[in-house]
Amino acid sequence: MQAGDCGIRQVILEIDDVDRFLWILKSLGERTRTHIIIFNSEMMAGKKHVLSALSHAIRSDTEKRRISNRLEMEALLYASGSRQCINGMKFGVHAGTNRSYMCLCPWNDLAWSELSKISTQCSDDWDTISSKKAGILMDLFEITPVEVEAAGGIQKIRDLVLERVALLDAYR
Repeated sequence: MQAGDCGIRQVILEIDDVDRFLWILKSLGERTRTHIIIFNSEMMAGKKHVLSALSHAIRSDTEKRRISNRLEMEALLYASGSRQCINGMKFGVHAGTNRSYMCLCPWNDLAWSELSKISTQCSDDWDTISSKKAGILMDLFEITPVEVEAAGGIQKIRDLVLERVALLDAYR
């Protein structure tokens, strides 16, 4: 499997009980033979960040060198640029309203049909990084103003985040 085999949709989710929601996802994924990975869009530097995290996680799974015991958590670890599950979990779902990238790896029509019943597809532009979001990403990924300036300015935040994702392999 490759990241290109995954389907990615922007969705809004309302979650009351996170543990129950994750159990539903795990059960559905097992039944439909797909991995359901949900990234919190508020913490992601757009779709490229999602694709990078998926790519790295799938590669580590294929090469049998995962840090975690499930591909879903592996993808969240890459998204966070951290080896710590507590950090990776922050990039997943939370109680309340979630603006999320929902990924099915590999794509599965039946799983998507079921997930469509509990989510609302969204077509907003989540790839644009506002100055507020740039600040959030700088905090999350410990990117300094000096580093931003050296990279070429605030418009390079996404590149700096993707660098953090890629560097997780070096920190193993």
